Amino acid sequence: MTFRMLFSLIAAASFTRAEMPDGLADPLSAADASRVSSPAQWMEKRRPELLEWFTRHMYGRSPGRPETMSFEAFDRDPKALGGKATRIQIAIRPGGAEGPRIDLLVYVPNGVKGPVPAILGLNFWGNHAIHKDPGIRITGSWVEARAGRYVDLSGVQENRATDATRGVNASQWPVEEILSRGYALATVYREDIAADHEPYFKSGVHPLFPKHQETDDNFGTIAAWAWGFSRALDALEKEPAIDARRVAIFGFSRLGKAALWAGATDPRIAMVISNESGAGGAKLFRRAQGEDIQRLNTHFPHWFCRNFRAWNGRDREIPFDQHLVISLIAPRPVYVASALDDKHSDPEGEFLGAKAAEPVYRLLGAQGLPAASWPAPGVSVQGGIGYHVRNGGHDVTDEDWKHYLDFADKHLAGKAPLRTGGNP
Repeated sequence: MTFRMLFSLIAAASFTRAEMPDGLADPLSAADASRVSSPAQWMEKRRPELLEWFTRHMYGRSPGRPETMSFEAFDRDPKALGGKATRIQIAIRPGGAEGPRIDLLVYVPNGVKGPVPAILGLNFWGNHAIHKDPGIRITGSWVEARAGRYVDLSGVQENRATDATRGVNASQWPVEEILSRGYALATVYREDIAADHEPYFKSGVHPLFPKHQETDDNFGTIAAWAWGFSRALDALEKEPAIDARRVAIFGFSRLGKAALWAGATDPRIAMVISNESGAGGAKLFRRAQGEDIQRLNTHFPHWFCRNFRAWNGRDREIPFDQHLVISLIAPRPVYVASALDDKHSDPEGEFLGAKAAEPVYRLLGAQGLPAASWPAPGVSVQGGIGYHVRNGGHDVTDEDWKHYLDFADKHLAGKAPLRTGGNP
């Protein structure tokens, strides 16, 4: 037995003894202490008050869909990837023709009867970084140049991408495999939407909404990325090859945090996949393990609204927690994934965050998470809520994607999913 195998067994065994932290908020107990016992009470009372709580105290207040937004399909190649797909590239301009530009890259599988379901994800280093396809427009936005754990960023020059950066992040994006399973793939670069570097709020879409930065429930960057998911979905709704009723969204790490909030706030999103989203994502703050609130607000002061700083150093006192964000996605399917060595993300806390959302799923007639304790590494448990933990560290692997695509097959293939309401 290898050391890694032994470590995995010990970790799994210790987790089966873990319990929900004391004082965890009951998703079915309203603010006035009344019991939520019907779907109507959830939709009309509890869900709106939770959305307002997280908007005011954590993520910040987002603008609606801009009236001036425009879309331009500047590329449509029916023979992309050696004929496997039709590549579509759309310039989304939330502020109109002269405003900031968000590029949406879409691959639609050829030879598949449509319209097809889609997986929409945000990426870290530009659309061109997910595949070596020479037809992908290289981003004109700022690009991180520090040494990367997952990518070779030597081709970035003065924080601008070059042709040498094509496909540098392809290991996390199995494009051909996703297409072969009958799904379209769509992606947007995070920096097209909002700056993840100083000066914060000075590029992307934030300058379009200056009044949303004047209050302490200001429009944070995680919320902006979530808002970007919705604007990309607006564009996909206009594409006849895409079944916009069956769009799953995907995010890794900080973008997984945004995916969960997007699923909570936009009821059109059919399914959410959160890969190692950690603190501010799926993990429970009240466990006080892994990354904490103070570190989030100190190292990433732009991610959440200013009101969230009131909870620095008070993780065990917080009256709301991330299982409530997952609950807001119900009854639509959500998948949470962890990695054993990703201690900052607290994989145990991610599992418990998903498990604690289960009562809402059951109330709304959906399955919960069919696992009484933390599953063994590599085992995927899939109900209305899905979960797995794998060996290894903070990354997105082929193993992760296999489970995600199996989950999508279960919930999206050939049918429209459960909904929570109309447009955001």
